[in-house]
Amino acid sequence: MNNKKEKKKKMRSFANRLTWWIVLMMLLAMGLAAWLIYEAATELVKEEEYSVHKAYQDTNIQEIRRIISDVYLGASNHVPEIEESLGNPDRLHTLMERVVEQNTRIHSCGLSFVADYYPQKGHWFCPYAVRRDSAHIETMTIGDATHDYLKAEWFIEALEKNEPYWSKPFFDSTDSITPLVSYLIPIHDKKGRIAAVLGADLSLEWLSEKMEKADWEIYGKEWGGVQQEEAKTRKVNSEKKLERKPYSFIITGDGTYLVHPDKERVIHKNFLSYANESPDTADNHVAYMMMAGEKGSFGMEEYDSDYATTMDLEGKEVYVFFAPIKYTDWSLATVVPSFNIDIIALAVGIVLMFLIALGLLVSFLVSRFVIRRATKPLKQLALTAEEVAKGNFNTQLPVIKHHDEVGLLRDSFDDMQQSLTKYVDELKHTTASKAAMENELQVAHDIQMGMLPKIFPPYPERDDIDIFGSLTPAKEVGGDLFDFYIRDNKMCFCIGDVSGKGVPASLLMAVTRSLFRNISAHTSAPDQIVSTLNEALAEGNETNMFATAFVGVLDLETGVLHYCNAGHDAPILIGRGVGLLPCDSNVPLGVVSGWEFTAQKADIDSKTTIFLYTDGLSEAEDASHVQFGTDRITALAERLLNEDRDMPEVIVNEMIVAVHAFVGKAEQSDDLTMLAIKYLKTGLSR
Repeated sequence: MNNKKEKKKKMRSFANRLTWWIVLMMLLAMGLAAWLIYEAATELVKEEEYSVHKAYQDTNIQEIRRIISDVYLGASNHVPEIEESLGNPDRLHTLMERVVEQNTRIHSCGLSFVADYYPQKGHWFCPYAVRRDSAHIETMTIGDATHDYLKAEWFIEALEKNEPYWSKPFFDSTDSITPLVSYLIPIHDKKGRIAAVLGADLSLEWLSEKMEKADWEIYGKEWGGVQQEEAKTRKVNSEKKLERKPYSFIITGDGTYLVHPDKERVIHKNFLSYANESPDTADNHVAYMMMAGEKGSFGMEEYDSDYATTMDLEGKEVYVFFAPIKYTDWSLATVVPSFNIDIIALAVGIVLMFLIALGLLVSFLVSRFVIRRATKPLKQLALTAEEVAKGNFNTQLPVIKHHDEVGLLRDSFDDMQQSLTKYVDELKHTTASKAAMENELQVAHDIQMGMLPKIFPPYPERDDIDIFGSLTPAKEVGGDLFDFYIRDNKMCFCIGDVSGKGVPASLLMAVTRSLFRNISAHTSAPDQIVSTLNEALAEGNETNMFATAFVGVLDLETGVLHYCNAGHDAPILIGRGVGLLPCDSNVPLGVVSGWEFTAQKADIDSKTTIFLYTDGLSEAEDASHVQFGTDRITALAERLLNEDRDMPEVIVNEMIVAVHAFVGKAEQSDDLTMLAIKYLKTGLSR
């Protein structure tokens, strides 16, 4: 009996001793690591805040790019009609009104003609339309001795550049109040001479409102209210609030403010001048980088030791994130006062220290409780676990009479045995199912590829046409398609790209290809083929899938190409030179029921190749997410043309080699499809 009592005393003593040893070790280890954890946590919080603000900035840039894209697309889409209407100057006012009416982002639009272009209209002639309010657009003719746009810097620069570009900011000439920036497009007559400059104006006040709304959505209602208060009252108390709230601004390539919460800076002030007034050289560094179109940020730990972790911007310690806005010389900066980030990091650090201390206390109590009861036959369980680990799942577990943690562990081992047995059975079934699925996908791939032309040359008996095509899906099955056939001495062909990838896209691809064959068998009008396709795909389109497509009918006797485009990339013509086939973009198939697709035609010279492709070629990305782009496509086409190697098969294969070399080891992200049609008819009168 005494021996038993002594053993019990020793077991309790061991439990207490082990508990205190464990807690002591934890205290020493955690106490030593606590400060390091605190420092690391605050830095991680700063980095996380940095990522959040950077993401917010990227969101703002994408919104601005959508805005300017709407403006230059809204103006560019009307250029062909304007150039066709140069012979009817009285119609130009209507076109200007239409540009403004069809795009709510365009504040005004004017067509400034060169001097004396229409003698009957006078020395100056500029049809102009301006949006006075949401329901009223006013048209007028501007330009006279007091408003001599012929001597304006923007007009002269537009004539010299002879290409579209964004102008410097200016004030609306009709009210001298509204700040604007204009997208300028040279307009050419039929002889290729510049006849006028089309200017689509974007209101900087409207753009500023968009920025304020974006900041409001990002940084919360309190910040949005402060920003609106600042814009309306300019009061000192708002400025003090502004010091502790993030905000964004935009400058041009010369540093002029386009957008800023302080409206008095827009157009009138320059970011570099503010930076020069500050004794801190870091803001000068940021100003020059932004004006040079560079992307970066100032703050955190990524900068040289010559600079502080924060920057003194107009008397405020801030972090600055900046990036250029594509297709312009503008740059957007997001200014985040250091207080916003540092206070969060400090709060997180304090909470973390408290949690560490609380964890130590809980660990002490739990350890003391658990270890005092840890007198169980664990060795048998360990030996049994080793047998189970070897794969002997039916090994008999020891009987544990105590209903405590060890008993629970024993039950857990029992559950584990059953789960492992079930898992192995399910794994076998899953492996078999996966193999069957892979086999089915391979069959689907073979069926899909079998639907496309695969014998080249397809018409070896003909000497007036040469064709080669290729489709490489990104997955087992893809959503791209191409097809062609000859009927009544006319080559009917198409290329398409279904939204998405995988099985859904392949099903829509198969439907689209079958519809193309059926519809084109009854009509040779590409616009009718496309319209019928659109109606068929739009009907009951609950999944909102769509497809871009280009349909063409080439008369092999005359070389006349009738075609219709549905949101697809314009084909490239490779013959006397390399250039894009003029195409109306229209909308993709299946998006809008009842859309009126435009029919177009062009004369194709002998020995000219029509090269069609999907965005799997132009948008192929390397490991740095740089796209292959149309410039590389046209450059390669020009090289092959100069080397007299512009045969369809050579063009397609060289494109495949070039894009694979460009992307390197990057995974193929989209289906890669190309179709080259070379017209070889000789003796044409053209």
